[in-house]
Amino acid sequence: MHHFFVRPSQVEGSLVQITGPDVNHMKHVLRMKPGEQVLISDGEGHDYTCLVKSLENDLVEAEITAVNEEERELSSGIWLFQGLPKSDKMELIIQKAVELGAAAVVPVATKNAVVKLDKKKEEAKRRRWQAIAESAAKQSKRSRMPEVMELMSLTEAFAYIKERDFEVRLIPYENAEGMEGAGRALERIGPGQDIAVFIGPEGGFDEKEIETALEYGVSPISLGKRILRTETAGLALLSVIMMKLEGAF
Repeated sequence: MHHFFVRPSQVEGSLVQITGPDVNHMKHVLRMKPGEQVLISDGEGHDYTCLVKSLENDLVEAEITAVNEEERELSSGIWLFQGLPKSDKMELIIQKAVELGAAAVVPVATKNAVVKLDKKKEEAKRRRWQAIAESAAKQSKRSRMPEVMELMSLTEAFAYIKERDFEVRLIPYENAEGMEGAGRALERIGPGQDIAVFIGPEGGFDEKEIETALEYGVSPISLGKRILRTETAGLALLSVIMMKLEGAF
């Protein structure tokens, strides 16, 4: 069943109105016809099984046949604060983070990041990254639309989690000793929390950045004896957190 997102205002009674690029995709790529079944989410946690009613030039109307009660979202929100990686690695990171249940991905400028974005490039990149997040949310049948937020400095990111009072604050660091700290941090994770995960770029975090992290209550943890690439580290930790929140252990 194909999956589409709309704004809550596009759901009126038993009808859903689909506009924008999805109309062209439904008509000319998927070649959908009236009577076909689709899954529609309002991006805020509500899912509807619908039947396509009509397809016009700039509007598709669908009739709600069932409200889906199954909760596909994690019981806690995970924010991935990702140090800017080289080339197109960020696209892969965003795609997989969304599939694993991340509520938001925040690109972060750090001392050792090679990539630098000016304002013009940043906005174009963010539009591209948000489109990737939306595609991944559709593919993985997410009920909520994850957000790719504006670029932050690492200090701004630390201030953000302090202001919002995140309950869990983790920063994998290659010099963190042993797995005991990681185990204790995972044991504390439970439903209803805001969880911040900080991942460094290819060059990792500078020691002073880790010192600043400690000042903001961010816990350095080990991800094991091997050194993971930036595009692997965050996804490895998100996978474990997802399994914990889903009740695997």
